[in-house]
Formats: sequence, C-alpha cells, structure tokens
Amino acid sequence: MEEKNNTWFDFFIMKGISDLPQLQTPIFLLVLLIYLAIIGGNSIILLLIGKDRQLHTPMYYFLSHLSAMDICYSTVTMHQTLITYVTGDNSVSFSACIAQMYFYVAMLCGEFLLLTVMSYDRYVAVCNPLRYVLIMNSRVCSALASICWIIGFSEVAPAVFIIYDIHCFKTNKINHFFCDLMVIMKLFCYDASRMENLIYTESFFVAFMPFTLTLTSYIFIIRAILRIHSSAGRRKTFYTCSSHVTVVSFLYTTIICVYLRPSASHSLESEKLYTLFYTSLTPLINPLIYSLKNKDVKAAFKRLINK
Repeated sequence: MEEKNNTWFDFFIMKGISDLPQLQTPIFLLVLLIYLAIIGGNSIILLLIGKDRQLHTPMYYFLSHLSAMDICYSTVTMHQTLITYVTGDNSVSFSACIAQMYFYVAMLCGEFLLLTVMSYDRYVAVCNPLRYVLIMNSRVCSALASICWIIGFSEVAPAVFIIYDIHCFKTNKINHFFCDLMVIMKLFCYDASRMENLIYTESFFVAFMPFTLTLTSYIFIIRAILRIHSSAGRRKTFYTCSSHVTVVSFLYTTIICVYLRPSASHSLESEKLYTLFYTSLTPLINPLIYSLKNKDVKAAFKRLINK
C-alpha cells in the first residue's frame, strides 16, 4: 500500500493499458499475439541473415542488429503487461522499473542511430558504388554497429542515474503499462524542469541529429538517382533504398505523433494507446517491410524452405 507522507517507495503500481474488467482478456490476447509476431518475424530475419551467405552484406548485417534491437525493445515494453495479466500482480519494484525505463530508452536511442548508419550505407552504395566494398568493410560495419549499441546505453545513463539517486515521488501509482521516462518524471516530488532540459538536450543528439544526417544522406541519394539517365536504372536504385525509407518514415512519424502533440489535445488514456501503437507496431512492421519489399530476403526464405 502507498504510505502517507512518505515519498520513498520500494515499488510502483502499474495501472496498465485499461482498468475495465471486460477488456482485460482481449487486451492480453492482443498484446500476446503482437509480441509473438514480433519475436517470430525478427527471429526469422536473424535466422535468414545468419544462414544465407548471399545476405552476408553490410545492409543485412545492420538489419540483423535492427531486428535484435526490436526484439529487446518489444520485450522491455510488453513483458510487464503480459506478466501482470498472467499473475494478477500489477506491482513492480523500484529497481525493476528504473531498469525497464533504462533499457527502453537505450533501445530507442540505439535504433535511431542504427537507422542513421543504414542510411549512410545506402548513401555509399548509391553515390560511391565502386568503393562500396572498400569503405563498408567488415571492420567498419562492426565498429558502426557497436557504436550504436554503446551510445544508446551510455547516452541515457546520466538521466537514469539521477532518477535512481533521487528516489523521490509524489505517488507510487503509474497510470501507464510500462515505466516510461516521461511518465515517471510527472511523479517527481520537486520541479523537474532541469531534468526535462537534460532530456531534451540528449534527445537532440540521439534523435534530431540522426534524423538530420539521415535526411542529408537521402538528399545526396536522390541527387545521384536523378543523374541516372535510364528510368529502369533509377527505379532499381531507388528500390534498394525503399525498405529503409519506409522504416525510417514510420518510426519518426509515430514518435512525432506521440511526443510532439500538444499536451492539452489528448488524455492519459489516448496517450497510452498511442504509446502502445508505436512500441508494438514499429518492431512488428520492420521485418514485414524488409520481407515484403525485399527480393533478396524473399529469395533467402524460399531457399531455407527448400532445404
């Protein structure tokens, strides 16, 4: 139970997606099906890239890291909902809540950076095709992928350590289905403006700057495509980038819809639905896009089935 006149809590109580009794079973089944689809789809991508030698290229190497991030990302955000519905226990320890928040933001930051690296890979492939193998060698690819993971985990660490050290909240009841950083900040028992400034500053480096670099890469890619004389050549070149463009557009659009909407225009319930939308559909749609829009992945899947 929540103790009065005490801002030091050992656990939080998660309200979940909805507290209506008639919606509990449908929500559980929906979240379970989405989670299984995410794990299955991204695992197939990882299996195909690992087994098929024709997919041992920089683009698919980065795609394998994207699938791994999506698996971790969805597990962090959705496992608490599944556990709550199975056990009936909607409490989560303070340490577990901070850990969930940390891994969630780290995976999100890492995905922004990885998509930027993938746009650079497409830039080199289109604008410097003769030097592509030399520039995007295995050592460079490993270094770029490692940087995405390292920065993702290290960038969010200062804010999380500050929250962990403060341990001061107005209440231990969270009106959400996981420990989202922005939701936790609303529970602070003091003015959180400095923390917000820190988060916005970090967001500039892990979200806005990657978006700017991605946009810049595609400006050069479009210029290179327009220089191709044959329409067939232009279509073929753009096709190699279409999957990545679709993934980037979907991710940034959903993030903007969730975090940049006017606060007065939505309720907490609608905010949870928007959050569920992008935390579940983003990792779900990535393997679908790369499997449905990519001939190499479809061919690799057929070869695996034939074996």
